[in-house]
Amino acid sequence: MPMRCSASSREALESLQKIGFDGYAIGGLAVGEPAADRSRIMNHILKDMPPDKPRYLMGMGTPEDIVEAVAAGIDMMDCVLPTRNARNGWLFTRFGDIKIRNATHKNSVRPLDEQCGCYTCRNFTRGYLHHLHRVGEILGAQLNTIHNLHYYLELMQEMRDAIDAQMFDAFRKLFHENRARGTEQS
Repeated sequence: MPMRCSASSREALESLQKIGFDGYAIGGLAVGEPAADRSRIMNHILKDMPPDKPRYLMGMGTPEDIVEAVAAGIDMMDCVLPTRNARNGWLFTRFGDIKIRNATHKNSVRPLDEQCGCYTCRNFTRGYLHHLHRVGEILGAQLNTIHNLHYYLELMQEMRDAIDAQMFDAFRKLFHENRARGTEQS
């Protein structure tokens, strides 16, 4: 038998539904809980949320979290992670994350992601981005932000396309395989 909301949670949700909101939000799950707990709570709450109304998850943000939230039935989410991480030299790619400050990128002539079509990947090397980050040049944070936002926009579009084609499970499997593969094998 599927787990359902507690009586008080169910009452609160029923009261909100009587108001007639256009959609419903889940918040407070992105403030340090272990991923397994976040997933368990999100899935627990989603079972009692109206299936015909948009479901918004507040503050969820790693690419893996987003794919799993969509798989669970979340329609929308937001997070500062792509921009905050970009400013700190942490970049997302389809083949895992890159910490551009690491010395391994110092002399690299590779783009962040060879398959990415963003302005940053088309015009700048990992070595140059490493240099900008190391010297504290604001251009580095800007270029990193362009890349991370492009990556997230592409990820969202790929999920929408997979859902439309009824291929989300295949997309999800490939997504996780690619992210686990790592950036050095890309």
